[in-house]
Amino acid sequence: MENNGKPILQMENINKYFPGVHALRGVSFTVLPGEVHALVGENGAGKSTLIKILAGIHHPDSGQIIWNDQPVSFQTPFEAWNSGIATIHQELMVVPQLSVAENIFLGRLPRTSANLIDHKEMYRKAQDILDHLDINLDAHELVGNLPIAMQQMVEIAKALSFDTQLIVMDEPTSALSQHEIDILFDRIKRIREQGKSVIFITHKLDEVFYLADRVTVLRDGSSVGTQDIHELTKDKLVRMMVDRDIRVGTLHAQRKPGKKILEVQNITIDGLFYDISFDLHEGEILGLAGLVGSGRSDVVSALFGIRKIEEGQILVNGKRARFHGPQDAIAAHIGFVPENRKEEGLLMRMSVLENLVMPSTPATSRKGLLNSAVESRIADEFIEKLSIQTPSKWQFIGNLSGGNQQKVILARWLNISPKILIIDEPTRGIDVGARSEIHKLLRSYAEDGVGIIMISSEMEEVLSISDRIVVLRDGRVAASLNSDQATQETIVSYALGVTK
Repeated sequence: MENNGKPILQMENINKYFPGVHALRGVSFTVLPGEVHALVGENGAGKSTLIKILAGIHHPDSGQIIWNDQPVSFQTPFEAWNSGIATIHQELMVVPQLSVAENIFLGRLPRTSANLIDHKEMYRKAQDILDHLDINLDAHELVGNLPIAMQQMVEIAKALSFDTQLIVMDEPTSALSQHEIDILFDRIKRIREQGKSVIFITHKLDEVFYLADRVTVLRDGSSVGTQDIHELTKDKLVRMMVDRDIRVGTLHAQRKPGKKILEVQNITIDGLFYDISFDLHEGEILGLAGLVGSGRSDVVSALFGIRKIEEGQILVNGKRARFHGPQDAIAAHIGFVPENRKEEGLLMRMSVLENLVMPSTPATSRKGLLNSAVESRIADEFIEKLSIQTPSKWQFIGNLSGGNQQKVILARWLNISPKILIIDEPTRGIDVGARSEIHKLLRSYAEDGVGIIMISSEMEEVLSISDRIVVLRDGRVAASLNSDQATQETIVSYALGVTK
C-alpha cells in the first residue's frame, strides 16, 4: 500500500481500568485511509477492550480518539456507526428470523411518506449493496438459513450501508472454513480498493502477512509498536508479542503424578478437531493452550459428553468410556467448569446453595425428596472451606463477585468427589486476589489426587500452574510440553505454527 495521507483515525494514550485491572496502559495507534491494519497480541493483551472503546461499548478513562481530524467520544455503538466506524464482532449481531435486507437496515428501515415501512425500497437498496460487493445473495433470504460466512457478508453489507469509512473485524475467520475465508478475504480487498480502511484482529499470522499493510502489536495492555508488514518476519512479530521467555512459576507439584486416569486416543469430530490424543494422571494439572478457534473448548466438551466423538476413544481408568451426555461423565466422576459461567455454569436467579448442590441432588435426597438439612450442611462446609464471600447461602448467586461465583462452581464439583476436573478459563473476569485463590485451590485439588485439565487464554496462567501443556492449533495437537520445556515463546510459536 502506498499512502502518504493523514491518518483517518488516531487513538492517543488510551487508558482503561476495570476493577483490579489496568486493561489499557496509554495505548496509541493510527489508521490510514485505504489500509488493512492488523491488530495483534496474545489473549488478554487488550485488543478487544481497545476496539470496544472505539465502537462506543466501553469508554476510556483517559486519552482521546481523533476521527477525521475531529476529537470524538462515542457514547453508544450507534454513534460510532453513524460516524462511519462499523465493528463486526466475533459473535455476529444478526437476527436469524429476519431477511438479509431487514438485517442490513435494522433500526433504520426506509419509510414511505405515510411513515410505513417501504419494503420495495428496502429490498432494492439492500440488493444494490450486495451486488456492489459482488455478494451472491438474495436480499429476501432469511439470514438464519445462511452459513456463517454469508451471515458475515450480511454484516459487511450492513456496515457499508452506513457510508462507512472504517470497518473493524474481530477474529472474523475463527468459525469459517478455508473456502469461506477465501471469500471473506476477497471482499476485504475490494473494500480496501474502494479507499476504505479495515482494522483486522486475528491470532493467525498467516492472515496478517497475507492481508495487512501495517501491524500494531499490543502486549499486557500496552502498545509495543506499529510496523509496515514488509519490515516484519513471523519470528520478529512473535518476539514483539511475547517479549521474553517466561518459565513456569512456583505452583507446580513437587511429587510425581500418580497413575494414568484418562486416555484420549485419536478422537475426532469433523469440522471441530482431528486425531486428538493425550493422557492425564492423578494429581496432575494438564494445561490446554492454543489460540481462539484452535479447538480447545470443543475437545473438553467432548470429554464431558456435551459433544459426541465420531472417531477414536476415551478411556477412564483403563476402561473405554462412552458418554452419551454429561450425566454419563458425572457418573464417571468427571466435573466440568465451562468457559461462560453465567450462561452455562450458573443459574443466576437461584441461590448459592441451590447452585452448589445441583449435580449432587440425587445423593442429597431420600426417595426422591430433597434433604434440605444435608444440602444446607454441604453448603456451609464449602462456603467455609473455599472462603466464599457471601452474606448467606440463600443469597442470589448473581449478586456475588466473579471470583466467588467461580468458587461456587468449583465447590459444586468438589461435592461429587471428582477424579477428573475440567476447567475452562478458570479466572476470566475476576480480580487479582481471587485469581490467586483459585490457583491455590486447583493445586490443592491436584495434591489430593484429582487430575485437572485446564484451558486458559492467559499464557502466564498456563505456565504458572500446569505440570504439562498440550498446545492445539487448528483443531490438532501441535505440541506436548513438560513444564521444564515450556516458555511463553515456545507455546505461542507452536500455537501460531511458527516453530524453528
